[in-house]
Amino acid sequence: MTDEVQILQTAVRGGLKGADDGTVRLVTAIAGLLAAVAYADRTITPEESAQLRAELGRIHGLEVRSVEVIAEILHAHALRFSTAFAPRFSRTLREEGGRELCLEVLGMLVELSASDGKISLSEVTSLRNLATSLGLSQADYNDFQEKHRDKLSFL
Repeated sequence: MTDEVQILQTAVRGGLKGADDGTVRLVTAIAGLLAAVAYADRTITPEESAQLRAELGRIHGLEVRSVEVIAEILHAHALRFSTAFAPRFSRTLREEGGRELCLEVLGMLVELSASDGKISLSEVTSLRNLATSLGLSQADYNDFQEKHRDKLSFL
């Protein structure tokens, strides 16, 4: 395991007191994909940063102060999480989390990409690729994206 993923996983484990290894892997993967989408257009806006924290805050059992620590790690390593590790994070979710969790995560990712009022072409590309990597269809992606059609910046 690489240093960046180990740092993230350690923070997740610390924020999920008593969680089993599988839960830690899943939450680490979710957090990593949030960073990947936030950084898809090579910048994380203040709105995306706030939404990233809000999405982390939805994770049952994750301590509030750990959300901040994890968010800082995601910001610091967003480039690596968005390039080198997104396939690994997707595979973990697909293989260990199941379809329903993958759908929920895709919804989180679409909400994050729309949080700054626009969804760029690079974000759409990233989201479509992640949907496929999560074992979901383009129709699944389209269902989530339809809610934010007015925010597509390239139409």
